Amino acid sequence: MSDSVSTPAPTPQVDTSGLAALEGSVGTSDALLGMAALGKTAAALALVVAVIFLCSYLVKRLHPQGRLQGQHLKVVGSTTVGNRERVVIVDVEGTWLVLGVGGGQVNKLHECAAPVDASPLAPEHPEGNSFATRFASALKQNAGLGRGKGTR
Repeated sequence: MSDSVSTPAPTPQVDTSGLAALEGSVGTSDALLGMAALGKTAAALALVVAVIFLCSYLVKRLHPQGRLQGQHLKVVGSTTVGNRERVVIVDVEGTWLVLGVGGGQVNKLHECAAPVDASPLAPEHPEGNSFATRFASALKQNAGLGRGKGTR
């Protein structure tokens, strides 16, 4: 009788660290593919919106009716008469119309031939019509008035 004790055969050790890394990279690649698809969709949407804005700009800029309107009608001058009333001088093909505008109405007050020089009325400020120039001159006038009052 032979008693032999059998020892179990050693089981081979399998390295599962690479498998876990592979499974982790598959999950990451799915997320990256999802982000790439989202990025492509966002870029396509941005492109469509940019094309819409470009087309609207071109329509406004190159519309033929916009150019024709400015050729026959020109506002020569205007002044405020009341809270919502204005008197406007309009040049229409060599004829000046004096119009009263206010309260949703436009009334023709007078009509006359345009002057020979046909230039707009002379500006009130001969030194310049820019806001900066007018503001600087107003500051100079107010500064001069303030000093004159303070000294006696």
